[in-house]
Amino acid sequence: MLEICNASHPRQMSPLSLAFLGDAVFELMVRTRLMQQGNAPISQLHRRTVSHVCAAAQAKGAGLIVPILTPEETAIYKRGRNTHNNTPKNADPAQYRSATGLECLFGYLYLMEEQKRAQELFDRIWDGLGVE
Repeated sequence: MLEICNASHPRQMSPLSLAFLGDAVFELMVRTRLMQQGNAPISQLHRRTVSHVCAAAQAKGAGLIVPILTPEETAIYKRGRNTHNNTPKNADPAQYRSATGLECLFGYLYLMEEQKRAQELFDRIWDGLGVE
């Protein structure tokens, strides 16, 4: 576990900072799951990873877990989703905001040392999207 040396509680951190960390956490979970499925060429692993961590896929995943979030998790998700951020040229603005909310939530759960909950939510996304 990476120890974050900051006097701020994760609830007080900016949503974009949480999303910055959550992006890495979510991608690591995707990469780990892909590696657990067996050896594959790096180009294939990279292509599959990118397809799961893009805004469109993350927005779909968010839609699967929002109904089961606790009130606190919902508040963190909404903070990330509603924060002002520049939208990339190749992403739908609504999907991008939803993906930012998902990343914010995963960053928050990581800092709160709630890896079991993060894994539970990730599993729901992975299974719900019918990922191979």
